[in-house]
Amino acid sequence: MAMDTEALQRILAPNPSPLTGPGTTTFLLGHDHVAVIDPGPSIDSHVESILQAGGGRISHILVTHAHRDHSGAVPALREATGAPVLAFGDALAGRSAVMQQLAASGLGGGGEGMDLDFTPDHRIAHGQTIETPDWQLKALHTPGHSAGHLCFQWGETMFCGDLVMGWATTLISPPDGDLADFLRSLALLQALAPTRLLPTHGDPIDTPAARLAELAAHRRQRTAEIVAALRDGPARPAELAARIYRELPEAMLPAATRNVLAHLIALANLGAVGHDGPLSAEALFSLA
Repeated sequence: MAMDTEALQRILAPNPSPLTGPGTTTFLLGHDHVAVIDPGPSIDSHVESILQAGGGRISHILVTHAHRDHSGAVPALREATGAPVLAFGDALAGRSAVMQQLAASGLGGGGEGMDLDFTPDHRIAHGQTIETPDWQLKALHTPGHSAGHLCFQWGETMFCGDLVMGWATTLISPPDGDLADFLRSLALLQALAPTRLLPTHGDPIDTPAARLAELAAHRRQRTAEIVAALRDGPARPAELAARIYRELPEAMLPAATRNVLAHLIALANLGAVGHDGPLSAEALFSLA
């Protein structure tokens, strides 16, 4: 099916923040059969903008992942349109056994708020195609930022949710975020070689290969910095974050600590680091 670039609309939600950048971009795709990709936050004016742009023709609601800045508007949009909601699963779908154990031990969500009330009408699997006379989208399971994160491939364009952004690196916050999964998802996108990425936050990315390579290299560099810091002696994730992210505003240090924890979990799974007691955000980590 040929891509109709005139079929794509963008609506920016009024929810700018350090984690959302300029705000959540909701994409509308199609003419007679309109897909809403990432409805965005539960803000009445934003929902009204989507409904006006959809013109009564919204047929599908697609959600890349169940963080409230992406899925919060789902109930209002579902009620107003009757359109089915499609996603990988609920907010906890796809978590690994290690991440489930972390959550069971009391590690809650960090950074962006999880939408624990979110439930799709239809669960879509990796490789599944959703098609109307207007458009065809292929769902790709791309965990890392979120265990149930999906990207949607539209020809050579990829709606990439929060997996890749041009203005910032992606938050990886255990127990939902997983660094090893994130790197595998980057590699998947590299192999598919899209010509354009459409993140839900920030501008389109017109040089995907370069950005994907840059993000993978950044994570390798961050891992190297954590290993170097541990050579000075055992440390906890918050201590490592404060030492490594020296110029970061204090308000962002909790998110940075979760990123550090994600790296430490990946290193622990490889046997490169050890920790005292159960794996947790307060554990004391050391080189193995």
